[in-house]
Amino acid sequence: MGEPLPICFLNGDFMPLRDAKISPLDRGFLYSDGAYEVTPVYAGRPFRFDQHHDRLTRSLREIRMEDPLPRAAWKDLYRELIERNKHAGDLYIYVQVTRGAEFGRNHAPLPDVPRTIFAFASPWPEGRAGWRENGLPAVTAQDTRWSRCDIKSVSLLANVLLRQLAVDAGASETVLLRDGQLTDSSASSVHIVIGGELRTPPNSWKLLPGTTRGVIEEIAARAGVKWRAVAVSESELRGADEIMLGAATREIHPITSLDGKPVGTGRPGPVWRKLYDAYQAYKRELAGTPW
Repeated sequence: MGEPLPICFLNGDFMPLRDAKISPLDRGFLYSDGAYEVTPVYAGRPFRFDQHHDRLTRSLREIRMEDPLPRAAWKDLYRELIERNKHAGDLYIYVQVTRGAEFGRNHAPLPDVPRTIFAFASPWPEGRAGWRENGLPAVTAQDTRWSRCDIKSVSLLANVLLRQLAVDAGASETVLLRDGQLTDSSASSVHIVIGGELRTPPNSWKLLPGTTRGVIEEIAARAGVKWRAVAVSESELRGADEIMLGAATREIHPITSLDGKPVGTGRPGPVWRKLYDAYQAYKRELAGTPW
């Protein structure tokens, strides 16, 4: 027998993922009118659930939608998805809320349309082979995303096209620049190290307030790493001793080449190692604690 089918949630029902269907008139389908969130699940426990759902609630509020579920209902949904998909080991849970389906196509949405709520669990991605030992290659590009990157919108076409630049170059990520300053990458926050100090661009509409970024900020002190939020120029990015990515399904990954040129020594650096170890220790601390 093959692997059990993944089970998802759609508008109040649990079902095999391949059986899930939405209306073609759903505003998420027609307009990308919605927001989403991704939460890691380690050993059956969601990682920083509240921080992820605080961000989902904020994203929905910024697009003038209320969170359709109370926090307790989201937790119940997670528990059921984890239970139904526990065969897969460590997971991530993807949730998406759109403004729903109305009869017709209207740029100005009609009031009182029921929201579409979708969620599924997926096995933890292992990433590029050898990334811990060798790091990852990345390329740079101009940031062509829309002007509200602080909203975790389902409108991701620009991100898809930017990531494709990395794929075309045999790299793992595209690091983004806007007006000569570092912003994000196509799907991760970006952090650099200069002289042992970790630097991250300050939160603004130009980049997503990453939940993993928040973890990195918190564990930097316990790892003995000085950190600050400060603008990072293109020259500082290219001259950095280390570059690393932070994302829910990546944790902390080292970038060891940028546009074909080595970053620092061309190997994962000591600051990344400290932060990576501190991140794993933090995960162990949370194991078994209430969420």
